[in-house]
Amino acid sequence: MDPSEALAKARASCLAHERAYEKLSHGSPCFFIEKGRQFAAFLDDHHGDGRLALWLPAAPGVQEALIQEDPAVYFRPPYVGPSGWIGRRLDRGLPWDTVDDLIAEAYELMAAKSRTNRRPKA
Repeated sequence: MDPSEALAKARASCLAHERAYEKLSHGSPCFFIEKGRQFAAFLDDHHGDGRLALWLPAAPGVQEALIQEDPAVYFRPPYVGPSGWIGRRLDRGLPWDTVDDLIAEAYELMAAKSRTNRRPKA
């Protein structure tokens, strides 16, 4: 998949979620929800790794399961991988609906954290 086409699809999927917004972070398009909680990062050849990919937070155990299931598509991204984030290659010709599902799960995970961390009004 062409990087500009992949970014357009990722952008559309991410921004379809309520309160989602995009901004550059560390030189890459990233997607956030309120309180600056990041739920997706789009990376093209990050530090020469040769990957066109999305990095997404995942629930406990998901990262390991996906990598074990298909290590040619899923990987542990640098920096955020130890926190459970999953890397999903976009250059493997797999169905986009799986990417949409991962984006939705990442968004919901971060939205739930945002709701949990709200301070009660006095």
